[in-house]
Formats: sequence, structure tokens, C-alpha cells
Amino acid sequence: MKISELYQGKRPTLAFEIFPPKPEVTLESLFESLEGFKKLQPDYISVTYGAGGSQRGRTVEIASRIKNQYGIEAMSHLTCVGHSVEEIDELLARLKQENIQNILALRGDPPVDQPDFDYSNGAFKYANELISHIKKKDDFCIAAAAYLEGHVDSKRLKEDRARLKDKVDAGVDFLITQLFFDTRLYFDFLDRCESLGIKCPVIPGIMPIFSLRIKNMTAKSGCSIPAKLVLMMDKYQDNPEDLRKAGEEYAGQMIRELLDGGAPGVHLYTMNRLSSTQEILKIAGLRD
Repeated sequence: MKISELYQGKRPTLAFEIFPPKPEVTLESLFESLEGFKKLQPDYISVTYGAGGSQRGRTVEIASRIKNQYGIEAMSHLTCVGHSVEEIDELLARLKQENIQNILALRGDPPVDQPDFDYSNGAFKYANELISHIKKKDDFCIAAAAYLEGHVDSKRLKEDRARLKDKVDAGVDFLITQLFFDTRLYFDFLDRCESLGIKCPVIPGIMPIFSLRIKNMTAKSGCSIPAKLVLMMDKYQDNPEDLRKAGEEYAGQMIRELLDGGAPGVHLYTMNRLSSTQEILKIAGLRD
């Protein structure tokens, strides 16, 4: 099933994002968690890549198990970084063989040991080029990333919006936002999309705060942190357990505000944490 079909209905969708464990860790622990994630009845689960296109084999394997064993619609991430055209085509063929119809097409992060990585050396420099190639190869449903406050590499917001329009024009079926912590940013972004002629669904991506490491993530992504969130982190900086609980509460409230405001669904970055996911959905009023 193409995920784009879900957004044609009136019911808000619920999506989870998980990531492959480190290579030295078996996949069985993740699959045990998937039993619990399945009970929460997500509409689909997306599976990430590692930086630089690492762990792509595990990404396909996990997506295949989600789809074919657990009976949940799956979406596989696919990045430009670290791939030749032949490798991209091989991955597309494998996804089709595994009955995976949905792809999140991304430029991708550079390898962790190459901070000055040159994207122009790859087969595709930008996500819109990858999207165009996928569209030519087969009839996949394609999602892409949206940055509410602009991509960190964009010098101007106008430039970032132009690149977003390029991705949509290349054949994107829906967009998923990267992390943000103020719901007003999402609704303002929808107005900007309308002015640009972007009509596909825009799904808010929710990143719960589980630790102070979120500061590093926001610094790398260019995401701002609202004052009330800074005060929350300062209050619980010496109590990790209370910080996690406060982060779950904040994420649950964000989801409720977004859905009440008309968002077509939510995309929850679970960080593979089942118990926190359960608590967040309970706070949001989505699951008992």
C-alpha cells in the first residue's frame, strides 16, 4: 500500500520512525520491541539509514520484516550519500522485491569521519535529483524532508523554500518535517507552502526530548529551542529521569495541539523507545 493513500482519508495518521541498532547488536532486540510498537497500531513505520549511507542493508531487512512479517506498512529511507547510480538501482530493485512501496528520499548526512564531505562527488548531489531518478525507475510513493526553519546549509530561507519546491516538483507525494519544538512554526510553514504552490500533505515530525543531548541535535539541524523548553531542561538537568518524563509530556502536548489544529497526522521519532512512545501517545490522547 502506498502511504499517500492514507492521507486521502479524514482520519489523522500515526507513524513511527525507528533506526537499525549498531552493527555489533543483533536485530532481535529491535524485533522484540516491534511487537510492542505493533500493539500501538501505527499506520506505518519508517526505518532510517546511518550517516553516509551506512547500515543500508539492515534498513531494507528491517523494513521488509515490518511489512511482510508484522503486517505494518513500511517506509525505507534512501539517501544520496555514499551511493553510485548502480547501487541506488540495486536498492530500489531489492525494495520492490521485498514489497516495499514507500521511500523517504533524502540527501543524507555525511560520514561521521568526513566533516568536509563533498556531495558533488556522488551520483546525486541533492534530494530532488534522487527523487527524479526514483520516479523514472518505478512507481514508488516518495516522501521528502521539510525544514520549518530552513536547512542549516541554506544561506537564506528563500533559497531553502526553492529547494523544497524542487523536491515536490520532482515527484514527492508528501513531506515530513524535521524536528521542531514550537507548533506555531508548523502552521506558519503551511501558509508558506500554500504561497509556493506546494499542495501535498505536510506531516509534522515530533522529536521527544529524552536527554540533554537534544542540544547537540538542534545545533546541527539549525532548530531553535523555545524559552519554555530551555527552562524545562535547566530545571531537570541534574535529574535525567524527570527530564525524560517532562520531555514525554511536552511531546504529547505538541501532538495534541497539532492534531487539534488540523495536522493530517504525526510522525513520531521514537528513538526505538517503546515505553516512552506508549506514554507520549497516552498523554496525547491517542492510545490508552
